[in-house]
Amino acid sequence: MALPWRALSAASDRATWARRRVVLCRYFSGNAELQKKSPVPQVAEESIVLPRKKTWDKLAVLQALASTVHKDPTAAHSVFQDDPYLIPRTSTEFRLFSLSKESGQNAAKYIVNTHPVFFGQDIAEPHILSLMPENLALQLEEVSEAALKERIQLRKVKAAVDTYDQLQQSGTLISLETANSLLDLLCFFEDNEPVPAAQPTENRELEEQEESVEVRKQRRSFWHSTNTTCIKWRENNNAERVFSLMPEKNAHSYCTMIRGMVKHRAYSKAFDMYTDLLNNRFKADVYTFNALISSAVEVKDKFIERWELVEDLLRQMAQQNVQPNLLTFNSVLKALGQCGSLGKSMALQTLSEMSALNIEPSLATYDYLLGIFYKSAISARGPTEIIYEVVDEIEGKSFYPQDPADANFFSNAMRICLDMKDVQLAYRLHTVVETGENWKMMGNMRQQFSYYGRFLHLLCMMEHLDVILKWYKELVPSMFYPTSEGMLDLLQALDAAGRLDMIPQIWKDIKQLGHGHRVAVVEEVLALMARERQSLETQMAFADIATDIKSVYEVQERSYAPLEWTAVSLGNSALLFARAGRTPETWSMLQLFKKHSRVPSDSVMNEALDCIRQSNQPDQALDLVKLAADFSLQSTSTLAGRVLKEFQLSEEQRSALEDMGGIEQQIDANKESRILS
Repeated sequence: MALPWRALSAASDRATWARRRVVLCRYFSGNAELQKKSPVPQVAEESIVLPRKKTWDKLAVLQALASTVHKDPTAAHSVFQDDPYLIPRTSTEFRLFSLSKESGQNAAKYIVNTHPVFFGQDIAEPHILSLMPENLALQLEEVSEAALKERIQLRKVKAAVDTYDQLQQSGTLISLETANSLLDLLCFFEDNEPVPAAQPTENRELEEQEESVEVRKQRRSFWHSTNTTCIKWRENNNAERVFSLMPEKNAHSYCTMIRGMVKHRAYSKAFDMYTDLLNNRFKADVYTFNALISSAVEVKDKFIERWELVEDLLRQMAQQNVQPNLLTFNSVLKALGQCGSLGKSMALQTLSEMSALNIEPSLATYDYLLGIFYKSAISARGPTEIIYEVVDEIEGKSFYPQDPADANFFSNAMRICLDMKDVQLAYRLHTVVETGENWKMMGNMRQQFSYYGRFLHLLCMMEHLDVILKWYKELVPSMFYPTSEGMLDLLQALDAAGRLDMIPQIWKDIKQLGHGHRVAVVEEVLALMARERQSLETQMAFADIATDIKSVYEVQERSYAPLEWTAVSLGNSALLFARAGRTPETWSMLQLFKKHSRVPSDSVMNEALDCIRQSNQPDQALDLVKLAADFSLQSTSTLAGRVLKEFQLSEEQRSALEDMGGIEQQIDANKESRILS
């Protein structure tokens, strides 16, 4: 296999071609006689022209080096590899460091753009435009159309509106193109200045405070997938004022207003503006129709009315000779997702229409399709084979971003695999993720964690333990940090496979991932370890884990949200210490029962007595019987009998045992048995 640097060396290429030419010349000269006798017609030798210089792309070296690097499952996430001092160890740190790094990038960008004079030197090769400060300083001070264009280009919303008003007051005629550019700016930002990095707008914060909880829920659900701003369209804003003051309007003016109204949730106004567009004999473009189709479900309540409105818009597109694009059909499928059972019957027809127009679906197309046919978490009814057809279609293909909703596909598709409990389908879907650069289409960190969490949960339910651990080591922590629910799934997989001896190894990961203080995880670990006896070595390791858990409870007792011992967790901890022969720790756990007003079970007291017998401590055995009497346990007399049989007691100890109420009959019975013997 050729080394990477061989492929990057022009001198090496020339030497290789020269050697090949010498070999070819020797071959043809040595076989001259054979060629003369051959009846095959002679073919002229192809001349080889050696290039004097090989021109490489500026990124060729980096691309060649990148091709030699593969994913390391033991390394941290690629987000943190440039700062080894901030590599997270827990899921909480991962989220905190991710937000901190993004915040730091935004702050750096803000400083660069605010003080560009300090960052004028550009030494990068090749030139990276995104790392250079933006030129936001105004160069034209006079009131003119050129100054207005400059402010529009620099996205100075307030300055552009002020300049426009001054031009209007002076009677200066503004061209239609410039007015439309100002209208584009106002409709996109809705009278608000663009948000600089690391600086939230006061208007947005004030508006979010004024909105009700229900409105915020609707806003998030509708706009989260499109990743757009959520500022509401205001009445009589500057966009409407500029639009009304324009002496001349064209189709671009109306389309800009419609898209701006849809973007900022003024759906009824958008359809009214579309009616005005038709009345003025203009035609809408494909992007305007896409916006209207996506907002059809907001202006109609009934499913049939929503679809009729979408059909009417599609019909008008055909009448106006507007060619639909991918986003058009995605908008239709998105609307069908909110049309009930009607969506299933029309979704496949929509895909057929896409195929007839030679429009390739994107991941968002498949996501909307799955959303139509798999509504609930348990989707046993309906054509469940749709997802198999979708996976058949996308296998072996590479995708690139075409729709903002493309990032939702893999997470939602893995959810369906989990609902159907089809691990083979999940493997096929994961193969698609690893094809080419499809992993870039998985969305943000939350969506990636959701995908991998569901994948690991499905494996823990359906696969053999060796397979589960193989995937666990490959995904954690290089790709994601499992939640406490994910660790519970892994513990259940160990229980199902009968490999409880691996709990100490998993407990180390639980502590490292920051789940060692989770009540559900701690109690599950204690319950699994205390279920049955293991080998002495394993029991000692279990006792060490119980010591860690006890220290966690002691630390949490001094916090604002302390962990509370339950009778089960106390009993399991006492059992683990007793089986490991650790008498002091066992006795300390029994004392915690009284401290926390909990009652131990009979099995815990018997195991504790076994541990005390191994260390041969009669005084502590008497204390154990007294403790059982204080708790009024039914096994008190049984414990006293065991103490009489299994320990060598002095007369003083026997009398102390007789003084304990409720055990005289057991003592008398033991005396009679000794006399008869």
